[in-house]
Amino acid sequence: MTIIRPQYFLGVDGGQSSTTALVGDESGRVLGGGRGGPCNHVGAAEGRAKFIGAITTSVAAAREQAGLAHVRFASACLGFSGGPADKEAILREILPADRMIVTDDALIALAGATDAQPGLIVIAGTGSIAFGRNAAGKAARAGGWGYIYGDEGAGFDLTRQALRAALRFEEGWGPPTALREKLLAASASRDANELLHRFYTTEFTRSQIASFSKLVDDTAREGDMLALEILRNAAQQLAVLAGAVRAQLFEPGEPARVAPTGGVFRSEALAGHFRLLIELEEANHYGPPVYGPAAGALLEAYRAAGLSCALINAPKFEK
Repeated sequence: MTIIRPQYFLGVDGGQSSTTALVGDESGRVLGGGRGGPCNHVGAAEGRAKFIGAITTSVAAAREQAGLAHVRFASACLGFSGGPADKEAILREILPADRMIVTDDALIALAGATDAQPGLIVIAGTGSIAFGRNAAGKAARAGGWGYIYGDEGAGFDLTRQALRAALRFEEGWGPPTALREKLLAASASRDANELLHRFYTTEFTRSQIASFSKLVDDTAREGDMLALEILRNAAQQLAVLAGAVRAQLFEPGEPARVAPTGGVFRSEALAGHFRLLIELEEANHYGPPVYGPAAGALLEAYRAAGLSCALINAPKFEK
């Protein structure tokens, strides 16, 4: 008599701030979840130890909640913001799985956002990238080239444009804008020139500089037309990234889901203009992400095993 054992699947989102693991059964039901610390870098011994700790802690917590302390996974997918190249060998040592996919965070964010359906995601936080996949499984990207050469429309870029506007106003060759006073007050700087030089030092990290982008939205809501123009230009740049990915993957008129995610989309002015531009292509179906990246990783684990599951009990995407 053949005994058919139940199969279990694992999805992991490994980020710069935390790690999230989800365990599911072959029906798509999420049985347990767990969290661990950040796991972005593994180059040095300390980074490797933190990485292993974050993975084992989050997976152990998910297993415990699922009541599956020592299970071997039929399939596992793990996505990382720092990329997969230096992590796969370590993961194969510490995680028992018949199949294992180690990938970047864009793929699992896409799978979660579109519920594994054909479409694309535009991620705009500190940096920006558009990533998509069509029904044939072909994937494409645009952007994501870093704060010096890319990241158009994202938080760092918004702050850069705001500071440039403040500098032009201060030197007398740009239109007046309340952005100057907002930036100076928030940074306790005497003038825009001083703030510029402080941004060039290690006093401010890239993420801290990007956080000043909220001032652009605040200033635009108070009626500053230059701040509003910066937001609309950012929306247009992000829409161009989305359009570039769509053109690589979908025929004109072919339906595609488009999901925005990331801190800059909290700006109603930016998000509204972005949506307007995206919906100029009538075949685009615009909407917020369905699930977060950890659920996306779990969906990719099912996909790797040849299963197409509708998730049950999965946590919905949280803004």
